[in-house]
Amino acid sequence: MRDKVCLVTGATSGIGYETALGLARRGARVVIVGRDAARTQACAGMMRDAASGARVDAHVADLSAQAEIRRLAGTLRDAYPRLDVLVNNAGAIFDRRTLTVDGIERTWALDHLGYVLLTLELLDTLKAAAAAGAEPRIVNVASAAHYRGHIDFDDIGGARHYGAMRAYAQAKLGNVLFTYALARRLRDSGIAVNALHPGVINTGFAKNTGGLFGTAWSLIRPFLTTPEKGARTSLHVASAPELDGVTGRYFSHSRPKTSSSESRNEAVQERVWALSLEQVGRSA
Repeated sequence: MRDKVCLVTGATSGIGYETALGLARRGARVVIVGRDAARTQACAGMMRDAASGARVDAHVADLSAQAEIRRLAGTLRDAYPRLDVLVNNAGAIFDRRTLTVDGIERTWALDHLGYVLLTLELLDTLKAAAAAGAEPRIVNVASAAHYRGHIDFDDIGGARHYGAMRAYAQAKLGNVLFTYALARRLRDSGIAVNALHPGVINTGFAKNTGGLFGTAWSLIRPFLTTPEKGARTSLHVASAPELDGVTGRYFSHSRPKTSSSESRNEAVQERVWALSLEQVGRSA
């Protein structure tokens, strides 16, 4: 990974932080994205301290807001003409239904559309790496929650029926569907696109939830695995040499695994692809 440029979103805590740190320790130039400027800069400094000689750059954006994603992408394109690895990791779960500045339900906007728009905005920089002889990778951090997910095309934003886990599972299913649809489109580009389940990790994942779900999560958190262990699959999919050319797969515990039946339905993949592009204002 030496001298490769790797971008990790949601890198100020948990799996994202450990993924970015792991890539820095492997010699990559790491670009991290967080929502809070002071915290993001502090995390970049911590990574430099933890990995001697590490090059870590910090950028700030709210990835639930499409204008913020476009602004960030423009900054990144100017700063990094090529990108070797994009790790879409930023996400959260919310116990109350709220809309973003774009009028989209927040879980779907952040956990799914954030991946879609940032990836498409940075696709040319990934293609530049491929043209230079590299084998760039897009890594979408999904979740085993996608197995219980269903894309409700008639109520994608949960206006009629909203539940925190229901919305989260739908968004994570969206990640896997998007992965397969994009991998098919990039089949001959030299860019690999894969999704993964990092495990059930002791992080601040459910800090935005209350009620029964929030209470249950707080009770089981002490028994969950560490973010460092949780990042292993992300690091494997992002950097393992044996995965050169491997695309359109779903990983768990650093091994390929069969994803849900709905995620493997090509018709659903194409419907979600079209819907996602419409929601982010893209034609292709």
